[in-house]
Amino acid sequence: MFRNYIGIELKTEKLPLQHLFRNILPAMQRLLLSFLYFFTTLRYPSIDRSIRYYLRDNLYCRLFQAKYVVKDFFIKKKYKTIHYHGEFQQELAFILPFAYWHHLNGTLFKTISCKDTKELYFFSSNHEERYEVRDWTSNYDNFEVPNMTHSASYSYSKWKRVPLKQHYQNDVFVFGKPLLVIANKYNIEWNEQPVNFFDIPTLNTILEKYKHRYQIVYNRPLSSQIVSDNSEILDLHEYAWMRDKHPEVILMNDLYLQHRDKVNNFNHLQLMVYANCSHFVSVHGGTATLASYFGGINILLSKKGIEHQFNEYETIFPLLSGARIVHAKTEQQVLEYLQELF
Repeated sequence: MFRNYIGIELKTEKLPLQHLFRNILPAMQRLLLSFLYFFTTLRYPSIDRSIRYYLRDNLYCRLFQAKYVVKDFFIKKKYKTIHYHGEFQQELAFILPFAYWHHLNGTLFKTISCKDTKELYFFSSNHEERYEVRDWTSNYDNFEVPNMTHSASYSYSKWKRVPLKQHYQNDVFVFGKPLLVIANKYNIEWNEQPVNFFDIPTLNTILEKYKHRYQIVYNRPLSSQIVSDNSEILDLHEYAWMRDKHPEVILMNDLYLQHRDKVNNFNHLQLMVYANCSHFVSVHGGTATLASYFGGINILLSKKGIEHQFNEYETIFPLLSGARIVHAKTEQQVLEYLQELF
């Protein structure tokens, strides 16, 4: 209570400090994001204006980590819960290495993700498979991971390579010839018809030339075998054709049926087969990202995508395992790189 200048007593209520911060912090965040957008405009003038917010958000994510300096580097107790159910590519490139860093740091408490991801988070003693569907919008306004989205530069201070190959190498999926995995997809992309995929004529050319030199395993997961997201999976109608024309080729789907007693789910099978392989041909997205986790050479078809503008196939992709990533923009380039490298 206080007296105003004419002598009348007025009652006042103290605003709780928490309420004050609740109003101030969003305004400060907006101001900082505006500044970071301006900074990225100066730092990356050649990057298209429409995607500079990716750069801004990633910079903000790194600054946001200052909140955890004491917990991560001084107290170092298990406290960190990492919660994600967005796109598979981002989970592999950003979330999984972040979780593994916390595991090595001794600060990982729990991981939460989608169905059939326990094998990816093999190092997490407390992993929950909470979600049946991936939601690509769930990552909006999530600044808890230093590298949260596509960017022209990344911070690797809390990012550690996850040893999936070493952990899942096995004596089950061993063949008489070197293994070559063709990792394909055929689904809606950016709300349009499929763009990045191997069509049947391209597959036929690859199989005819390399099936006698390599044991080829062809992998295009069905919608029933993986957790779906915003990209509807379509049917390429290649399975029957491949069994008829190229019976030497092993379909990953057939391996799954044959080895159900040895694997927990389709993701587990992929990890075990890929771990024994050093030759990959893959396509844009989570398909290519997973194939980049196992060393060797990954010839990657990506006709378009934001990864091109940010040069990610030369930055973060090779760091996933030390693999050599060879980016092809056309089917013809894929065939030329195969001729040169395989």
